[in-house]
Amino acid sequence: MNNELYMQRCIELARLGMGQVSPNPMVGCVIVHENQIIGEGYHQKIGEAHAEVNAINNVFANHPGSATILLKKATVYVNLEPCAHFGKTPPCADLLIKHQVKKVVIGNTDPFLGVNGKGIAKLKDAGIEVQIGVLEKNCTRFNRRFFTRIQQQRPFIILKWAQTANGYFAPSDHSQKWITGHLAKQLNHQWRAEEDAILVGKNTTLIDNPSLTTRLVSGKNPIRIVIDKKLEIPTTHHIYNQEAKTIIFNEIKTEVINNIHFIQMEDMQFYLPQKIAFQLYLMDIQSVIIEGGLQILTQFIAADLWDEARIFTSSDTWDNGIKYPIIKGNVIRKMMINDDQLTILSNNKS
Repeated sequence: MNNELYMQRCIELARLGMGQVSPNPMVGCVIVHENQIIGEGYHQKIGEAHAEVNAINNVFANHPGSATILLKKATVYVNLEPCAHFGKTPPCADLLIKHQVKKVVIGNTDPFLGVNGKGIAKLKDAGIEVQIGVLEKNCTRFNRRFFTRIQQQRPFIILKWAQTANGYFAPSDHSQKWITGHLAKQLNHQWRAEEDAILVGKNTTLIDNPSLTTRLVSGKNPIRIVIDKKLEIPTTHHIYNQEAKTIIFNEIKTEVINNIHFIQMEDMQFYLPQKIAFQLYLMDIQSVIIEGGLQILTQFIAADLWDEARIFTSSDTWDNGIKYPIIKGNVIRKMMINDDQLTILSNNKS
């Protein structure tokens, strides 16, 4: 039971790095001596110290006179296998071996080719006891973005839309009309801060002129991705401002102008979701929220290329409009956001 409690604490710590460490996984580390936490840490930002480094530094900060002795008798908990390769930072497995820790308890093995069991092997070869698989399902779901990118060579794809109580997605006259309340909108901005990128189509951009930023919450803006085959969106629209890096997939040109990256794709009428997913993978984009419009959402659903759908259903009804996308998946959560119901689905096949 203590193992599970300490592993849950690893996940809680790791969550603090959400939106800051991609394309790395989110990792937390807890160091325990005689049922007392003596140090903890998490991976805070891409390119900076990993969770294990921060946790060991925390032990030395908390116990400056006895840290070396305590670590030799300590159990280290980490939700993902310690790395065994030199990347932007040295291998964490080597650090744990250096301090001669007694035991390492791991949630998930790391599927990345540079690790994938190598960290565990290093620890065992050094005589350190290793336990694997504590809260394994929880740890896997928590780092589902990272696992999807490594194992499926594509980003974790989240579909998001709002619909009325009687099933309408947008006005039939292509005007702009809000469906949900302010709290739902604020939550959506929080989601944007947690993911790498946000994607919309040309029509949504022309009608709504969205900023696609996190202006209602504190957090980084996601990379903005727009599908504009013939480059018909005026440069006066918000997506062309300086607030965030913007990628525009089109059939005309590849060019970088300040923060705007035009990327040319051929034959965008064929296999567009697959092309986008692979291109984002090559760009180290680990997760993307697709916010519309209907055509883009429907294409990703038809291609079965999605992992999670987040659907707001308002209490309002309209006399007419465009019907919402049809999607099937496992309901993993339902909750009320003021007057709006949020339903979260997971893809059966993802």
